[in-house]
This record gives sequence, structure tokens and C-alpha cells, in this order.
Amino acid sequence: MSFSTVLSAAIRGLYVELVHVEADVSSGLPMFHMVGYLSSEVKEASERVRTAIRNSGIQMPVKKMVVNLAPATVRKKGASFDLPIALAVLASMGIFSGEQLKDTLVIGELSLDGSVKEVAGVLPIVMRAREEGVKRCILPKQNIQEGELVQGIELFGAEHLLEACRYLRGEQKVLAVTGGMRQEVSKENKEDKVDYSDIKGQEAVKRAVEVAVAGGHNLLMVGPPGSGKSMMAKRVTTILPPPSSEESIEITKIYSVLGMVDKEYPLITGRPFRSVHHTVTRSALIGGGVLPVPGEISLAHGGVLFLDELAEFPKPVLEVLRQPLEERQIRITRSQGNFVFPANFILICAMNPCPCGNYPDYNRCTCTQAQIQQYLGKISQPFLDRIDICAEAPRIQYDALAGKKKQESSAVIRDRVCAARAIQQKRYKDRGILCNSMLGVSELREVCRLGKKEEMLMRKAFVSLGLTARTYHKILKVARTIADLDASEKIGENHLKEAIGYRMLDKKYWGR
Repeated sequence: MSFSTVLSAAIRGLYVELVHVEADVSSGLPMFHMVGYLSSEVKEASERVRTAIRNSGIQMPVKKMVVNLAPATVRKKGASFDLPIALAVLASMGIFSGEQLKDTLVIGELSLDGSVKEVAGVLPIVMRAREEGVKRCILPKQNIQEGELVQGIELFGAEHLLEACRYLRGEQKVLAVTGGMRQEVSKENKEDKVDYSDIKGQEAVKRAVEVAVAGGHNLLMVGPPGSGKSMMAKRVTTILPPPSSEESIEITKIYSVLGMVDKEYPLITGRPFRSVHHTVTRSALIGGGVLPVPGEISLAHGGVLFLDELAEFPKPVLEVLRQPLEERQIRITRSQGNFVFPANFILICAMNPCPCGNYPDYNRCTCTQAQIQQYLGKISQPFLDRIDICAEAPRIQYDALAGKKKQESSAVIRDRVCAARAIQQKRYKDRGILCNSMLGVSELREVCRLGKKEEMLMRKAFVSLGLTARTYHKILKVARTIADLDASEKIGENHLKEAIGYRMLDKKYWGR
């Protein structure tokens, strides 16, 4: 009788659970049996593993083989257990010593010819292995560059099952690599080809976008078709400050779990931009499934989520955004447990003011008042309260469109945004706050103090506009951002007036 064990990993949402793959080869009725709360694709691994071992030229003994994936309380899903199962069985057969698998984590899918195929979720798995004191990882060679993003752990990229066996026997000539963060240049992003200098006119909306990005505020643009709302939204990432190394790793982890990283340049060094169609389902937007996976709001983490034609989204879909917009994360509850996915993004929405798009221009608008109210009524007051800035994008005039006036480039706007963000980072150092939009009520009292004139102005606006406590706080946060763009320590009357002006649009159209 021979027994061996090898360490592998299962991904539950974004959390990595380490799994011990145990193999026992003994005398008895010939069989290959697997246990341990397995999904269908893991159960099918028995046939893949046996065929891959045989096609690699290794004779399988006519014995009883039992493979256990522990702990039995964790659901095992995916094809990444093929390689650890095969190596555990081969160690039990005496092909190499089981001691060679000590402090080693193995993941990889096997083809029937024994070649090792790439898997998803390598980055969070290797990071968890390092946290648990694992000294080395055996990965598919296609995933090795992704694994190299993690420092302080030895990696070996295997192309074939026999190659992994030779490595464990000490016969493999190819040297293992030690993971470490690399300064790499990612592939050219399509977003880099667009620039704010392409947009003619709409200076007020550009200013609103700049304020929104500088403070991480949510933005709603309302205007007729062809007024440039989508163009401005698609260029937001060009004025966002680049992510830090920690943010890049966090963003890459999400895309890694879904198998969406570039194998050649795995580290995501830019801000995500996710444009969601109005036919999206709730589970696709926030994440879901029997074993939940991240949705669009998590894919937009650290970047921008763009909802075009906002009023065309089903109301129940929009309402599920209310909680993540407040908490900057999404909680999904299933019978297997609670899953928490990050969702710290800037929400940018665009919509027409009516079904035909021409309201309030009555010379063009063909909608009845009832149709307009029904259209606008799809956006609830609680959802509007979570929008920090509302801006109107009017129809572009010919003179602005045909004019030769040079427009500001994204680089110039980004410099101002980065300067404002630097002020916020210095102010909120060691508080866990990245920008003004993340301020809590207690921090607001400290950093958004108003003078007597500003206090009187805010009191009048609160009464006349019928503001809620949430919108009151959001006006203060936006005013703080405008002051930061002016490099002002105090919130002035002009800063507050501009912030209040960004709440006038919803009163104009919704009258709430």
C-alpha cells in the first residue's frame, strides 16, 4: 500500500481555499475512485488522468486507487485539479518520492496526451500559496507569467506531465523561476487612441466630468442623441490617474478568476472601462451563479462602469446597484455561504430626456407629457440620490462643431485631476480613504467645514431644493473636490454654488 498527498487550490468567488489531494494505491478490486464533494468536471478528471498517464508511457498498475480531495466540506470545481491528482497518483505508484511534493502547490488541466493546459485564477492562487508558506508552485507553462507577478515564491512551468515528473525527480534541466513584480509595458490599449481634444464644445459637461473623476463621484449626463455623452464617457479613463501597483494586482486578481487576463501581459496597468448594455441581467451585472462569480460591477473595480441609455434598463436591475454604490462592494448570499466581491468604481450614466430625445425642445419633441413622465419615472429617487453630479449635455451648435478652436487634451485634464487626487491622498493618509466620494459622515464634519456665508447658502439650497440627507452630504463632497481642483484649503461660496448647480438637473426633469 502506498499513500501520498499534494496541495492544490479551489476558488470560491475571489477567495482561495487550499485543497489537499490525497491518493492511495493498494491491492484490491481494480478501480479508480474519487471522493470529496466534487463537481461534474472534477469527477470527469478520473478518465482524463488515467488516459493522460497511459499516453505518457507510464503503465498503470492493476490495483485499487482512491483519490480524496480534502476538506470534504468545500465544493471542488474546475479542471485545475487534473495535474495534482495525476502527480499524487504517480507518487503513490513510486514514480518519484512523495517527499518531493512537500511544500508544493500544483494546479493544471491535463489533455489526453498528457500535455498541461492553462487554467484560470492563477494569480490569487499563487498569492494565497505564498501567504500559507508554500515554497514552490507547479503551474501550466502558459500561466507562468501571471504567476511571476507574485514575489517570494518559486515557480515551475510545466508543458507536459512527464516534464513535471522529471522536475520532481530532479532530472529536469529547465530552471524554476522566482516570482517577482516586473515593470512591464502592456499592450496598446484601444482607449489610448481617444482623447478629449476630439470633443467640440460641451465645456460645461467636460467640467462636470473632470470634477467627477477628480473626486471619484458618480455622474449622470442628460441630453439629446448626438450631443457627445457617450464620447465623453468613453474618454474618462484617459483622464483618470494610473492605478498603483496594489490596485493593479487587485484588479488583475478579478480578471484572473474569470480567465480574462492577457497571457503575455497579465498585469492590468490601466483603469477598467466596462460599458454595459441595457439588456444585461441582474446576475451578470452584480455577479451570481450557483457558485457566484464576479459581475460587471466587479470588473469595473478601480475604473468606470458606463450605463448608456439609462432609462432603458429595467428598474429592478438599476435598483440592485444601490447597495454596492454605497458600500463599494457587493454581497451575494448562497446556501454555500456569503460571497463578497469588490465594487469600487465610478458610475457614469447617460440618457435622453424623453423617448424621442428632444425634450424640452417642443419644436422637436413628439412625446406627450405622460410618456415623458413614464420614461423619467424608470429612474427612482433613491437611485438619483446616489448620483453625485447631474449634467445637461445640450445639442451641439454648428459653430462649435465646425470651429477650429483647439480643445484641451486628456493629458492636460489628467494633470489637474492627479493634482487634486494628490491633495486628497495627503489629507486622508492612513484613513483608508482614496478620494472625496468615500468620505463618511464623521470625516465630512472635519474636512467640509463651511463659513457663515456658505452655511447660509447651503441652508437655503436644502430648503428650496428639498434635499435629502444623502444629497446634502454629496453636495459637500463635490464642493470639497471643486475646492481641491482650485488647490483651496477651504470650501468657498463659488465652490458650493457649482456643487449645488450639479443637483439642479434632477429637479428640472424629475421635479423631486
